[in-house]
Amino acid sequence: MIDLVKDNGPRPRCLVTNAKLSNFLNHEQPPTKKRPFSTILGQTYTHSLTLLIPKTPSTLQETLTSEETLYTLHNLKLHLKLSSLLTSPLFTPYIKTPPSLLTLLSLPSANPYAATITLHAGILTLDLDRPTYERVGLQGKAISTTGGRKHVKDRFLVEVNLRLPGMVRGKKGFERVVAAFENVLNETCTWLAVDAKSGGFESLLQDAEAPIKEFAPVERDVTPEVVELRDVSVPAFPGEGGIREEDYADAEELLEWISLGMLDSPRIRKDDGIDKHFSRYSVPDSFGEVATQNLSKFQWRGLMPPEFAYKVFLAALKALGEDWVAMSAEAFNGETYTILVHKGQSITWEYKD
Repeated sequence: MIDLVKDNGPRPRCLVTNAKLSNFLNHEQPPTKKRPFSTILGQTYTHSLTLLIPKTPSTLQETLTSEETLYTLHNLKLHLKLSSLLTSPLFTPYIKTPPSLLTLLSLPSANPYAATITLHAGILTLDLDRPTYERVGLQGKAISTTGGRKHVKDRFLVEVNLRLPGMVRGKKGFERVVAAFENVLNETCTWLAVDAKSGGFESLLQDAEAPIKEFAPVERDVTPEVVELRDVSVPAFPGEGGIREEDYADAEELLEWISLGMLDSPRIRKDDGIDKHFSRYSVPDSFGEVATQNLSKFQWRGLMPPEFAYKVFLAALKALGEDWVAMSAEAFNGETYTILVHKGQSITWEYKD
């Protein structure tokens, strides 16, 4: 109503993509390069994963219960300096060795200009302001965070592949990185850690003399919260061919319904009696008649690597068969995707800020 904020930057984008899934999905060697699978694997630092499916007598909930170790993550909160990642005994087995899928994320500090540091699959990424970048002495690239002003670059991105053969003690490149962390980026940070490969940190925590104990680890299980949604008005979904270009408004309404379902909003309940003066929302019927179903919602909250979301998505597809599946994930950097699969046809919405 009153324009108090000037928005001169580019507006957020929502990309909509159709894809036809293979008639036979090999769960032993599932696809990774086609949508929606590539979208899932492309979001590295997820903090919220939500799955919405029709409630069926067996299927997914039994799978999640019977194979609990596969669908439960263990997060660790650690307090350590960046140099400790490279000099502690944890470096070789949990960072440098390829089978390990250790993911680390530095939590925000009180300083708005502080570095943001992430580690996944051996790639250490540093998001630095200009003064810190000039002092750290590592090669990086300028990134724009100023609302589209082309000639102002106030942040820099540095990537270090710690799995390169030269990243060992005694090599000049490695020692240069260690020196930068000891002399410039030498503050103690709070980190979230998760290991998608092992599923937990039991081997690190069971020994009272383990090196990780000096970092004051606090473990937290990330398990799914299950909510049953009864008598939900469910729209008909697009048939073969998915969403067409001229159906963009219908795609927006469909995404809105999925979002309301994941919020367990009473607006989509069959017996919703809200006064029309307060809400004029109605379930979309652009693709056919609205039906009534009981639904199940599964939600995980914590640091989740893409391999975990990928595994959950494949389990849902296998359990539901020809029925529909909707999944949404939000990353720490604000990027969000929502995927709807129905009878071998997928629609992917990708929100990029």
